[in-house]
Amino acid sequence: MAGILVAVFWAILVSFLALVLVRLAQTLKAATKLVADVSEQAVPLLADASATVRSAHTQLARVDSIAADVQEVTANASALSSTVSSAFGGPLVKVAAFGYGVRRAMGRKAEPAPERSAFVGRTVDRTLPSARRGSRRARGKG
Repeated sequence: MAGILVAVFWAILVSFLALVLVRLAQTLKAATKLVADVSEQAVPLLADASATVRSAHTQLARVDSIAADVQEVTANASALSSTVSSAFGGPLVKVAAFGYGVRRAMGRKAEPAPERSAFVGRTVDRTLPSARRGSRRARGKG
């Protein structure tokens, strides 16, 4: 009787192990198929990614050359601005100052002489100096 029990136990154990091995074989087949599918899809994706990176590198090279050109144009514009400023700035300031002086001189001839009062030891001008006349503007207007 013990032999029959051992034989039945071994038969159950072998059938259980066979079932586990069959399931393991199915799992390995599915994993192999999944890896093959991923490999088939990954190769074209890697090729596309490589092409995209090459295109981005080309565009960055173009942008770099454009930035260098813009920097050169900016430097040229700065040099031109300083040249124009030095060439025309000084003479224009002198002409403007001369014109201001002429206008001021012509304006003083038209104004009446200021009233003066005599105090002991000095004279006092009762009119405001011309520099203060122009600065008395109402704040907030403008």
